[in-house]
Amino acid sequence: MAEPLLKVTDLSVHYGVIHALRGISFEVSAGEIISLIGSNGAGKSTTLHAISNIIKKTQGGVLFDGKDISALPPDKIVSLGLVQVPEGRRIFANLTVKENLEMGAYSRKDGNNIPHDMERVFVVFPRLKERVRQIAGTLSGGEQQMLAMGRSLMAKPKLLLLDEPSMGLAPILVDEIFSVIKEFNQAGTTILLVEQNAFKALNLAHRAYILETGEIVKTGPAGDLMKDDAVKAAYLGG
Repeated sequence: MAEPLLKVTDLSVHYGVIHALRGISFEVSAGEIISLIGSNGAGKSTTLHAISNIIKKTQGGVLFDGKDISALPPDKIVSLGLVQVPEGRRIFANLTVKENLEMGAYSRKDGNNIPHDMERVFVVFPRLKERVRQIAGTLSGGEQQMLAMGRSLMAKPKLLLLDEPSMGLAPILVDEIFSVIKEFNQAGTTILLVEQNAFKALNLAHRAYILETGEIVKTGPAGDLMKDDAVKAAYLGG
């Protein structure tokens, strides 16, 4: 059996005296969409930040594509193909759409291919092409989310960590963002998705892990979890 693309082992994180992650282990195979589901404060975003080394782990290891990345700086992790789209989008508000997309490709060595990949982003997000010279901070919330995702594509990710991509968006835009996530996956990008909208996340994912107060309490195929009475009661409105 092939090694998983991402393997997280015994991962713990403390914020001062608060034990935010309590020795969690999970894996993501190439080609999968995996959802991390849990209420606010369960440790979902902390998990992504610890994988990307944006925050320090108390203990635990992270293997990505067969390499131990536990101690690598975040920029080196990006250059290996593990890219995070953070919660709240975090675009460069005072740069143009085009400049934001170029920033996504900063770690790449194949400069000749960057214009071609930018055109691919514009095929997925035609609205960004219409606004290519616009200052990013003046875009709507939905357009900023598209830009954050487009910028991540410019880094040519093998694995995309998506942190709350639907947060603050109108329902029609949520549908659009989720259909784009599916397209990314069908085009070959593996996805680890943190999402408050458990119904949408389970509908999209192949498998899911349920996090409660820093521990994984349940895992399984997404379709099975949607039928699980405890999951329905806690996350799917009964």
